[in-house]
Amino acid sequence: MIRKGLVGGSFKPLTDESIGKVHQTAMQVIEEVGFQVNSESALELFNRAGAWVDREKRLVRLSQRRVMELIEIAPSEIRLCGRDEKHDILLGGQRVYTGTGGTALYIYHPDTGQNQLATLDDLKRIAKLVDQLDNIHLFMLPTYPSELPVEQVDVNRFFAGLDNTTKHVMGGVYTLDGVKQVIRMAETVAGSPERLHQRPLISMITCSISPLKMDRQYGDLVVTIAKSGIPLVCPAEPLCGATSPVTLAGNLVVQTVDSLMGVLLTQVANPGTPVVFGSVATSTDFRDLKYLAGPVEMGLINAAGAQMAQFYKLPFYATGGMTDSKVLDAQSGYESAVTSLLCALAGANFIHDAAGLMEFALTACYEKYVIDNEILGMIMRAVDGIRVNDDTLAFDLIKQVGPGGNFVTARHTRHFMRGEHYQPSLSDRDSRGEWKARGGKTTWERAAERVKEIIASHDYSLPAAIRQQVLSKIAGIVD
Repeated sequence: MIRKGLVGGSFKPLTDESIGKVHQTAMQVIEEVGFQVNSESALELFNRAGAWVDREKRLVRLSQRRVMELIEIAPSEIRLCGRDEKHDILLGGQRVYTGTGGTALYIYHPDTGQNQLATLDDLKRIAKLVDQLDNIHLFMLPTYPSELPVEQVDVNRFFAGLDNTTKHVMGGVYTLDGVKQVIRMAETVAGSPERLHQRPLISMITCSISPLKMDRQYGDLVVTIAKSGIPLVCPAEPLCGATSPVTLAGNLVVQTVDSLMGVLLTQVANPGTPVVFGSVATSTDFRDLKYLAGPVEMGLINAAGAQMAQFYKLPFYATGGMTDSKVLDAQSGYESAVTSLLCALAGANFIHDAAGLMEFALTACYEKYVIDNEILGMIMRAVDGIRVNDDTLAFDLIKQVGPGGNFVTARHTRHFMRGEHYQPSLSDRDSRGEWKARGGKTTWERAAERVKEIIASHDYSLPAAIRQQVLSKIAGIVD
């Protein structure tokens, strides 16, 4: 049973009063402190939109009233489409979806214990793998092809996604020319610019720099993408005690302002642009202030971020599911599970990085995608909750069976057993004797077998005519 788009929201780390205080503090920062914008085109757009702009210091400040007016213009729901319509997702409200993320530089091989630089072929294989993992709903480009020059990275990463999965493809971008090439390619795959706008097969990510800064390149990218109408995610990555206050509430204020910078810029560039409020906020290791990918605080901050997105009626891009572990061990499992679970129960719309990443998000692992798919299936079952009605309470059946009876052969049991209870595809539930007879394999060994099966049997690619059109129109694609 595939579960996606289920409504979360049962976990609320913030009270209504706390949400109001975070909001008011964020508005005070925007009004009184402002944020730095290093893109000339973005500065000019803010100036025309009625912001106070200090061109010498490159500072932008807006009134709370103007901020809320611009937020109101942004859509509350965004549909992200796959090549196959069954993979369409609708971000907004408290509906929960999960996906991959990155961008990892290395691939970890648990059979040898070694890392190696990720290549374009790795990205293609991961796309094929994720295409068949039902609890991963969206393919966000997770690795960086180390062998390519930066000017070829954008178009090749997105082509690797579109050509190897029927799920929606989201990705970060690196160059202005690359963005334009990717949009042309997506228009070709969709059939026309109009069809791409009707059914957006791709979306893009542009990050601000915590605290309170937008650099020139990403400011220009936000403006270009917004004017194209392509759905855009504007996340921020404040780190407790480093690029934000050490307190989770202070971090949440910075994250809110940083992400709203991008949201506001999209709306002054092109009112109604489909934009996603986003967070990659986390804690730090206070021994050396390095980034952490697996602390419980990341789950708490991103769950609270989901509540702020719901307050602003904006779709939300959360971060969870990673680990700081270097191997596929218990730490890898519990860190990945806890952060994703907190985000999902809070109703985060899209939990990115929810599969495949380890070692401070530097490394991806094929086997971990399969293991995380299992974890995410359990998490989505938790989001589904407990349905209470006359059928599930089963009074008539209890009365019929009576004291000392059993429910094994009941039609009610056959009817509900698969939908009511998560059915694992990877976990071991055999007796010790059965487990030994099957080879006594560890979780990662079973996952490795599944990886090989999926990649060997995967046969999807773009239709030949469309594929040839793309290759003839778009320069720089490595086929």
